Amino acid sequence: MKTVYQLPELPYDTNSLAPIITEETFDYHYGKHHAAYVNNLNGLTKDTPLAGIPLKEVVREGFENNNAALFNNAAQHWNHSFFWHCLSPDGGKAPTGKIKAYIERDFESFEKFKEEFSASAVKLFGAGWTWLAQDQEGKLEILPMKDAHTPLTEDKTPILTLDVWEHAYYIDYRNARPKFVESFWEIVNWDFADKNLK
Repeated sequence: MKTVYQLPELPYDTNSLAPIITEETFDYHYGKHHAAYVNNLNGLTKDTPLAGIPLKEVVREGFENNNAALFNNAAQHWNHSFFWHCLSPDGGKAPTGKIKAYIERDFESFEKFKEEFSASAVKLFGAGWTWLAQDQEGKLEILPMKDAHTPLTEDKTPILTLDVWEHAYYIDYRNARPKFVESFWEIVNWDFADKNLK
């Protein structure tokens, strides 16, 4: 029997990132929004050849076949599962190791990268994600992407992301997205970003 898609366990307690992201926000963002994408995806793939195949393949299948419902739910499930690991109660320090070296190589300095990434996240119109991704040649780039879009559909490797859909921050910050983006730097999981590098 093919497995169905499941809401992944969070890598930390829902109260461990407060006050930057509160338990109430996790209850809604993870417990309701992310769970809804998983449930919708299971409904869309039930009794089809897609049921239980690797999530990245479902994302590409939906994208390449212009199946908006399939793509949006599969990509949002994948994006959120990735995003939770971009955060850590022990995060927020300056990057070290390979990720530090690559950022300094491709953005001149960490401060410049941080400034560019933050500006991209704040300015992204409507809903979406700001990604740090690595292209086929290994270069890092910042990708502001609308709605459920992801570097996976551009054959780029996701390294780090920030969710700037309103449901990611409204409970804690109301409409102050810039404040949410500023707070993100206090909980970034650089170890996870480093492991994603090719």
